[in-house]
Amino acid sequence: MSLSPFLRSPFTDLTGGIHSHQMLGRCQKEESRYMECLEAYGLERGKVKCAHLFDDFHECQTSMKQYKRFVAMRRERDRQIAAGKLNGDDKFVSPKIDSY
Repeated sequence: MSLSPFLRSPFTDLTGGIHSHQMLGRCQKEESRYMECLEAYGLERGKVKCAHLFDDFHECQTSMKQYKRFVAMRRERDRQIAAGKLNGDDKFVSPKIDSY
């Protein structure tokens, strides 16, 4: 994982923001916190010290935990349908309002 360019020039400074979430990205805050932490500790120590912030940023980008939670809920619903616990209209009941 390389975060800084090998050669730094005005061109790399201008184009560095292309791969950033700071312009209308939904992960702006997570990226800012991670980059501030890297700036405080440096690149090598920051990879270890800021790992929890990177995990938050990575989750914001990929939504893997959310997807895995969705898959687990779907598997549980399918299991209950196969076991006969849910039948008829109960198979497709939406969550109650304010249950989130």
